[in-house]
This record gives sequence, C-alpha cells and structure tokens, in this order.
Amino acid sequence: MITSTAWVPRGFAAEFPDRKAFDEDEFSRIAEIAKLKLDDAEEELEEAKAAESDNDNDEVKEDSNGGGVSLEMDIDEEAPKAESGKKEKTEKKDDSDDEAADDDLKEYNLDTYDDDDEGDDAQTMGMFGNIKSLAYHDNNADDPYITIPDNQDDDEREELQILPSDNLLLAGRFEDDLAHLEVYVYEDDSDNLYVHHDLMLPAIPLCIEWLDLPVKTTPSPTTKGNFAAIGTTDPEIEIWNLDTVDSLFPDAILGAPESSTSTPSSKSASKKKKKKKSKQPVSTHHIDSILSLAANRTHRNLLASGSADTTIKLWDLTTCTAAHSYTHHTDKVSSLSWHPTSTTILLSGSWDRTIAAVDMRTKDTVSGRWGVESDVEGIKWDPHDSNYFYISTDAGNLHLHDARTIPSSLSATKPVWTLQAHSSSLTSFDVNPIIPGFIATASTDKSVKIWNVEGNKPSMVTTRDFDLGKIFSVGFAPDKAVGFRLAIAGSEGIVKVWDTSTNAAVRRIFAGRVPEGVEEKEERVVGVEDSESESDSEDGGEEEGGDKERPDGWESMSEEEA
Repeated sequence: MITSTAWVPRGFAAEFPDRKAFDEDEFSRIAEIAKLKLDDAEEELEEAKAAESDNDNDEVKEDSNGGGVSLEMDIDEEAPKAESGKKEKTEKKDDSDDEAADDDLKEYNLDTYDDDDEGDDAQTMGMFGNIKSLAYHDNNADDPYITIPDNQDDDEREELQILPSDNLLLAGRFEDDLAHLEVYVYEDDSDNLYVHHDLMLPAIPLCIEWLDLPVKTTPSPTTKGNFAAIGTTDPEIEIWNLDTVDSLFPDAILGAPESSTSTPSSKSASKKKKKKKSKQPVSTHHIDSILSLAANRTHRNLLASGSADTTIKLWDLTTCTAAHSYTHHTDKVSSLSWHPTSTTILLSGSWDRTIAAVDMRTKDTVSGRWGVESDVEGIKWDPHDSNYFYISTDAGNLHLHDARTIPSSLSATKPVWTLQAHSSSLTSFDVNPIIPGFIATASTDKSVKIWNVEGNKPSMVTTRDFDLGKIFSVGFAPDKAVGFRLAIAGSEGIVKVWDTSTNAAVRRIFAGRVPEGVEEKEERVVGVEDSESESDSEDGGEEEGGDKERPDGWESMSEEEA
C-alpha cells in the first residue's frame, strides 16, 4: 500500500542528482550495523538448534527402545574367480596402451605445464608474459587505441536528469515487509509518470513533508534545498536529501536516542535496539509513531510533528533538536497545519475529537478549541481565506469552521457547514491552492470526489473510482501551471495523477476561476503503467458512469454544452 504522498514544487530538484559515494568509513559503519543484526540472528539460530537437538535426543531414545533402522550396508568383498581372472587380462592390455600414449605426449612436458616459472626469462614465455609492459588509462578517452567513445556515463546522467518543467512526487510505500520512499518524476508535457529512485525506510511510512531547507543550515532567502521529512511507526523522524541517489542513511534523525544528525553509528544503533518504549511522554523526543508533520514555510527552520504519544514537538532544523513539547491533547495527534498568514499559530487535530489552535510563542496556552463528532483525520487552513479551516473525520464528514468564532465549550461548537462527504472514513482531502472553492476528498470507500464549496454552499461536482483500493492520500500539485493535477494513491500500491480539468463538469464550474497560466488538456489519468487503451477506457467511463451524481442544472444543459 501507499500511505502518504507529497508534491515537490518545480525548480527545487537538482537537474542532475548526485550518486552517493561510498568510502571506507561508510563501509565500516554498514559492517558494524550488519554485525549487530548478524549476532542477533546467530543467537536465534543457536536457540533453534538447541531446541531441535533436544527434540532429536527424544527421538533417539524412542528408537533405542525399539523400531530403530540400521543404515549400514553389507559389502561382498570376494568376487567370483572367473570374473577376476578376466579383469586382470583387461587391465594388462590397458596399461600397455597407456604407456604408448605417455611416450607420445612426453615431448610436450604436460606434467609441469601448470608449474610457476622462475627467472626473468620466464616472464616472456607465457601467454600473458608481456603484461608488465601494458599501459593503463584512468579514462578511456586518454587511450589512443580506443576509437569507440564511452557514453555510458552520459547515458546514465541523462536518465537521472530532472527538467525544470518536471514535478517530483513523493510516495511512502509498504510492500512485502519492506518500506521505502519512492521519488516519482511527473512530466506534464508528455503525460509521463515514473519512479526516479527510491530510499529504504526502517518502518512503515505514515506521513511525508517536503522541506526546502537543508538540516543544520541557517535559513536565508537564497538558501534552498530539496529534502523530505518522513514519519513512520518508529518514534524518530528521518530527513533525506532527495537530490542524492543510492543513499543508505538519512541526513538527519530527529528524536533519535543518541543525537544523530548524520549516519547512525553502531553504538547508537545498538542503543536504539535495546531501547524500550517509555510509558510517559518526554520533552526531548517522541516515544510512539509519528502520525503528522507540518513544515513552516515562513520560519523555514521550524518543523512540527504530531505523534501517537499524544504530544506535539516543535523541531529546530538548525540544531535538529526539539525546541518545545506540547501536551494539550489526550489522544493521538493525527494532523497539523500552520496558519497561512499568522505563521506562528499551529492548528492540531486529534483522536480525542478536538481541534486546538496554539501560538507557538505561548507554549501550552491554547487560543481556541473546537469539538467534532468522531476522530479527526485531517485539518487544513483555507489558502484563499485564512479565517476558515476544514476538518475531516472518521465518520466521513467534512466541516468548515470560522477561526474567529471560538465556542465556550466543546459541545457548543457550531461549524459554518457540515458535509456528509463519504459513507466511511474521510482519510484525506485537499484544498486547491490555485482555484478557490475547489476541494478533493478521498475515503476508504475507494472513491475520490470533487466538491464546489463556493459561497459556503457545498455541492458535489463529480466522483470517480480509480481502482486503487482504499484511498489514503490525495493532493493537488502546488504549481500554477499544473493547478488541476491531483495525485491519488491507496491500498493497491499504485500512484495516479488525474488532470481534473479534463472533466466536463469541472471545466464548466471552475473555468471562470482559473488564473492565467493554468493549462487544460484532453481527458487523461497518468499512472506508472498507463497506456493509450487505459486512457481511452477512462474517457468512455467518464461519460457513461464515471459521474455518479450530476451537478445542479445538468439536465437543462444541451449535449454540446455538456
């Protein structure tokens, strides 16, 4: 399954990513960590052998009492005299033939053919006797005898190339007990989506947040990077450089037992192995799974994390340490969102069925708290009006709240509107950052729906089933040129990018709100294994049954308008 996705804006990825160079120190670190796992495996193997030996002893005792089978075989050493005499005559004849053959081959001195020759003259007598006089060149271009150019490096470099017009799409995958981060390249011009490279993770990924600042770097307007913070079922947060291919270890680990901002050593790995989960939350690191991450786009060195240990940690990326810990929730913190204009206010949603707004400068002072009917799955501020925020719940509802209206009690919470968007858990939703009033929702009911919420009157535009199983993640592309592109992933382990502008109902409703520079193309859903036939079938399905509910006024439209 794919549990989480995240877009990378254009212009941040390196055109030619670097390959990780392995040195002796890194090999030794890998060997030490591997030795720890090998020691554990040997201990388990010895225990298994001891248990098996005990079982074998029990079986031997049973056989000694009766029922044992002897494996020895009786061998008749005396052969009949007639046969032995015939055999002796045959052997004498064969010996004479062998002596004649040996005389013929004696001149070739085959008995000493494999012996090492000694002396300077012997060096010139062998098949490769002149090997010492050969010239070696580090680069094939320096060798005058090689006329065919070596373009292997150029071809490999071209395969890794990322154009400025490409988007990166990050996906956390878990399959066959292996977890990794897949880095996709989305080429909008050629309708192409493919895996560029992947990174191995220690546990199931639960959330991904893109970072534009390298760790341990003081932020400045000119400083930029291309990194990913990943939360997993482990209590640590790993930060990986997306511009480096074939990395084995993250660039930093937030909340590791030993403060680790580089490759973990065998000592820290050993301590991590022996570390037991604490029952009580601590201020320096999380003690349970990381469920949500939120990077502050204004104060770029700040990263917030929400955990199953009920706490929220504020991390300083310049030091890779927890600046503060917040404990105003009583259950798992499932979602976080920074205010788009008041950039020190953090909104948090929890399974305690509450949403809290806290100014990070006031520590544990909660500015406002709202209640909902079930566990909170996701929260987002409205990018077009920062006075409002959206909440999705496990009951399948989508709520809109006014942040300026703070209820006197949780029971007195009154949303601006509530929408029963899905019949089961509303696992993911996104608000289009380019086009106002444009929302996509997804659910474990396997459907993706597009909503028009303009004027606080939500209505469904279209709904589709992409055969991706239960949907765990949807997200609009962040760039203006691809504002209609929606990434979708779920339990089938497949990522697809849907150009929502190709839907007739979406074009009819949102065309008037599209800013200049947003492209519209023909019907398409781009996947890693997409093909012409699949796209054609998607086209037909859209008109015949793709839209389960038609927007208001559809019946009054002519066929040409539709």
